Amino acid sequence: MGLTLTEKILRAHLVDGEYVKGQEIGIRIDQTLTQDATGTMAYLEFEAIGVPRVKTERSVAYIDHNTLQNGFENADDHRFIGSVARKHGIYFSRPGNGICHQVHLERFGIPGKTLIGSDSHTPTGGGIGMIAIGAGGLDVAVAMGGGAYYITCPKVVKVELTGKLRPWVAAKDVILEVLRRMSVKGGVGKVIEYCGEGVKTLSVPERATITNMGAELGATTSIFPSDEITKQFLKAQKREEVWTPLAADPDAVYDEELQINLSELVPLAACPHSPDNVKSVEEIGRLKIDQVCIGSCTNSSLLDMLKVAHILKGKTVNPDVSLAIAPGSKQVLNMLAQNGALSILIDAGARILESACGPCIGMGQSPNSKGISLRTFNRNFEGRSGTKDGQIYLVSPEMAAVSALTGYLTDPRELGDMPDFQLPEEFIINDNMVVPPVDEADMDSVEILRGPNIKPYPETSPLLETIDAPVSLKVGDNITTDHIMPAGAKILPLRSNIPKISQHCFAVCDESFPERAKSLGKSIIVGGSNYGQGSSREHAALAPLYLGVKAVLVKSFARIHRANLINAGILPLTFVNEADYDNISQGDELVLADIRKAVEAGKSEITVLNKTNGKEIPVLCELSGRTKDIMLAGGLLDFTRESMK
Repeated sequence: MGLTLTEKILRAHLVDGEYVKGQEIGIRIDQTLTQDATGTMAYLEFEAIGVPRVKTERSVAYIDHNTLQNGFENADDHRFIGSVARKHGIYFSRPGNGICHQVHLERFGIPGKTLIGSDSHTPTGGGIGMIAIGAGGLDVAVAMGGGAYYITCPKVVKVELTGKLRPWVAAKDVILEVLRRMSVKGGVGKVIEYCGEGVKTLSVPERATITNMGAELGATTSIFPSDEITKQFLKAQKREEVWTPLAADPDAVYDEELQINLSELVPLAACPHSPDNVKSVEEIGRLKIDQVCIGSCTNSSLLDMLKVAHILKGKTVNPDVSLAIAPGSKQVLNMLAQNGALSILIDAGARILESACGPCIGMGQSPNSKGISLRTFNRNFEGRSGTKDGQIYLVSPEMAAVSALTGYLTDPRELGDMPDFQLPEEFIINDNMVVPPVDEADMDSVEILRGPNIKPYPETSPLLETIDAPVSLKVGDNITTDHIMPAGAKILPLRSNIPKISQHCFAVCDESFPERAKSLGKSIIVGGSNYGQGSSREHAALAPLYLGVKAVLVKSFARIHRANLINAGILPLTFVNEADYDNISQGDELVLADIRKAVEAGKSEITVLNKTNGKEIPVLCELSGRTKDIMLAGGLLDFTRESMK
């Protein structure tokens, strides 16, 4: 029986456990990346572990999130990250060099390697045949220190692509179709592997768009084979030597299969407020728009920008529409400048933003109240844009560009014939905005620069003998990390200051939560299904930790957030019977008697007593040998330090 591509790479990197679906495995990590919104905490954690030099093949620290300098905090964080990187063996991508996933694809990604990043869209690297996984910052810190990264051995879903995309139908429409079929929780515990003749019709940037938004499926990651198209992309980046051919065996066996005929796809859009709320442009109908934003790690490649420039050439943006465009990297921006495409964008009336995440994380360009904004981004959660009642639609660059001209959601197929857009045979290579670390012998000469906003990792403690605490908050289904720990220009500068950022925890749901939780001293949160979907931000666990949250009881968790809760020493529990969700109210007092003994004994089912109404509720406490030890120790940082003694 043959192997899938996923199995080949994971088996080659297996360092702990047996390769059995559903069981925990530890894999060796070749590369790591961080971005500045999560990086400060990740490097504080790396320092706390006490390893002097990273042990990965390549680790890169990017500055791409908190680039709005409206106070000292962001600049101090950047300075801190740069000094840590220089000292400890990490490459530092300076502000202006571009979005981490775009730059990493261009300059550092290698087929067949493993990559984890403290950003949920790290699976972008699957576009060149990497196993690239989003993770919490502490997991990245441990990997930089030489530790294994642990995941549940995933199921593998084969998505067989046939046919070829018709003119003006885009790679964005491919992943929107997958989301339409599988939903935002359909990929949990799975790797999405793309196969079939249709793969050969997609460029590396198109593949990367698809793997990038695989994060919205809840998937562990997504991956394409490494083939001649991959080789050509790497050759154009003057990195041909890192290429290796990689593909699944012809007789590989998959856990699930999905067929998509690219020739049958039509332009699609994800409607407010979920990436899987997907409809065709015909189903949505004539929709007047207020804003268009083109960019993000999903759709900011040179290929995307050239298509947009072609559509806008010689035309003017509709007077009722604000068009903002953010090229994904310095390389993309520079090439647009040199080939004249940048002039076309400016001439049409586009507002050119720096090569950074920007509006995708609520860092500027918030739409007007109740404004309808078309965005080429990956998420449209309520309030994420910075405007609470903003109506955000996720679309392809082609649909975004033509709609910016008409003022209405417009089918790009109305443009008629489409040119054959080709990537250049050679990209402009200039890595002068990537600062290499000093040699190990010179480490002691580097001073770590800390600003006053940078605070230590929150205090942790071993798991209590018994947890007896009130429910400080009860929430519903599909709570995102944006609900738990919002982003945006006002809050992101506090990412290195857990005491201050915790004051905004769950403010989207209940502004009184932070004060209530802090006053209670210790508490429990109750939620619905797919709790914690979205970003990999560990702050969505660290802020509740600081506020005294001891356990989270929900119908189901998103993968990364559950791992982050365990890393923070917060007990993740799920209902055995989802109907029991209705037997708990906010303010009820819950008791997990002898919980430490239960975890030590490896009990997977325990009983929660609701002292307020007298009901006993069975819940699952599914912790493996390693995660059990992490929980008993009080979190991954404590566990790692103890393990290194």
